[in-house]
Amino acid sequence: MDDIKSVARRAKRRLKTGYWSKCRAEAEEVSARARSMGLNENKVREGIYNRVRSDIRGEKPDDFYLKVKELLDSCGEVSDALGRLTDREYYNSLGYAEKQRYNLDLASRYNAALEKYRREKESGL
Repeated sequence: MDDIKSVARRAKRRLKTGYWSKCRAEAEEVSARARSMGLNENKVREGIYNRVRSDIRGEKPDDFYLKVKELLDSCGEVSDALGRLTDREYYNSLGYAEKQRYNLDLASRYNAALEKYRREKESGL
């Protein structure tokens, strides 16, 4: 019951502070900018809506994604990205099978972060 009340309080606070009108204004502004740059407006708006949705849900930025984004911004797509993202101390403490599992999990997470990065860059955010 407390969760429902707190969600309702946050929603009411967003309404009172004009959160939605600010979001709408930002979406219109970014849409106009995308239109003038020749980008796809729908993809840009979708990126804004996803950001607002994660903000409302209280989702925190993913640390791994931030590492990948920093790597891609500074070096671009490099062939040793997994090696740069590996936690060496933890990796060296693993056995053979756990290392293989770790590599597969890291590669999967990297690919997901890379796709997210490409979508963000494509939409111009």
